[in-house]
Amino acid sequence: MSAFTAEFIGTFILILLGNGVVANVVLKGTKGNSGGWMVITTGWALAVFAGVVIAGPYSGAHLNPAVTLGLAFTSKFEWAQVPLFILAQMGGAILGGLIVWLLYKPHFDTTDDSSLQLAVFCTSPAIRHPYANLFSEMIGTFVLIFAIYYVTTPEMGDQKTPIGMGSLGALPVTFIVWAIGLSLGGTTGYAINPARDIGPRLVHTLIPIKNKCHSDWQYAWVPIFGPILGAGLAAVLYLFLRA
Repeated sequence: MSAFTAEFIGTFILILLGNGVVANVVLKGTKGNSGGWMVITTGWALAVFAGVVIAGPYSGAHLNPAVTLGLAFTSKFEWAQVPLFILAQMGGAILGGLIVWLLYKPHFDTTDDSSLQLAVFCTSPAIRHPYANLFSEMIGTFVLIFAIYYVTTPEMGDQKTPIGMGSLGALPVTFIVWAIGLSLGGTTGYAINPARDIGPRLVHTLIPIKNKCHSDWQYAWVPIFGPILGAGLAAVLYLFLRA
């Protein structure tokens, strides 16, 4: 298990479970049909937990280009490793989107609403207003990255010796993502992760789906640049406060 493999597998699990819960809620005839926003946000948070548990010991479990860039912006991660991590994240996201489609294919075939089919793969705004949507993605990602900067581990004794939490170390980011989804996700579906949106959107473009609509690539710049801007804003504030 290398850092590249960990990012690939961790992101794959993230998308498999995250896009999977969306499929379970929106596609016709599933056991979870019409489960609602609470089910989706909880499923996504737990998808983050699963991905972080797997990848954390080997790569730090970025699973998100915005996280990788946010750490690089503050010198917490080497810039030379950034392209490799983003490549692994994109690859894992693509595979995750593909497997979700295969798993739910009978339900895709019986779902007439093509917009619901697309929603399984990628985000779209509740109200289409590009700059408002960009701001929403930026602020959601800002909260994610800024909070990650301040995640700490337990310490013991006067010398403050760090104590590892094992797999429980994945809980802080799980709750952060859950909070973002519940509080800020209603505007755009809170991509807050370029790989999470672009990888599966590419899958939607390429695979044959009955009654498929277009993949809405004219919106795709929002879940790319919004998270990057949010990571940059979080980095600037963090460095300012640390100075």
